[in-house]
Amino acid sequence: MDKDALKPIVEALIFSSDHPLSFERLVGVLEGESREDIRGALKGLVEDYARSERGIYIEEVAGGYQFRTRPDHAPWIRRLFKIGIQKISRAAIETLAIVAYKQPLTRAELEEIRGVDSAGVLKTLLDKRLVKIVGRKDAPGRPVVYGTTKEFLEAFNLKDLSSLPTLREIEALEEDMVAGEDIVKVEEDTGEDTAAEGDQGEAAEDNSPRGDSLTPQGGGDDPGGEGSAEPQGGR
Repeated sequence: MDKDALKPIVEALIFSSDHPLSFERLVGVLEGESREDIRGALKGLVEDYARSERGIYIEEVAGGYQFRTRPDHAPWIRRLFKIGIQKISRAAIETLAIVAYKQPLTRAELEEIRGVDSAGVLKTLLDKRLVKIVGRKDAPGRPVVYGTTKEFLEAFNLKDLSSLPTLREIEALEEDMVAGEDIVKVEEDTGEDTAAEGDQGEAAEDNSPRGDSLTPQGGGDDPGGEGSAEPQGGR
């Protein structure tokens, strides 16, 4: 069977799967077909959906291939299922990042890095199926160790853990953010100097704390805190 004949079969298999369908699983189901033809059919199918203006596309995520809805259609999908935006607190994002990069690790190791008790936020991530128990550490007491799940990869549009940004990439991003803050600060300082020169009376009156000042929200490990980050993607 050539790749054009295989394409609708591969399409049906991916559509029917509850989870991302791996290439090896496709090969197992399409027994007797060559790996090259299956790979060609899969590649062609992915390209067909990428070129079209349909509301769905096929993405390689969590070790397999999955139909996913386009992000700009999310408001209508949430309306259909009557759900709000699913958010994760800053504490949960911080914990999830540590687990992702340091896994497998124990709760004690996690809390040593964070410096605070993490039982509550860890339970939240377990309930959301973003983190799971992956075994026990060969140490006194045999503490359980945690790692990320396939749902974590799906939620953050990651093909696998190697798709996580490297520490060097994160450092570069932080440097860019700091540079941007410095530019804003210079502009703000310049504006204040101009205002002071133009009208010192008004500047002198503005000594009390502003009622509309911004205060970071969602401190600590409150899973439902404000200032939360939102995973991307979704079916």
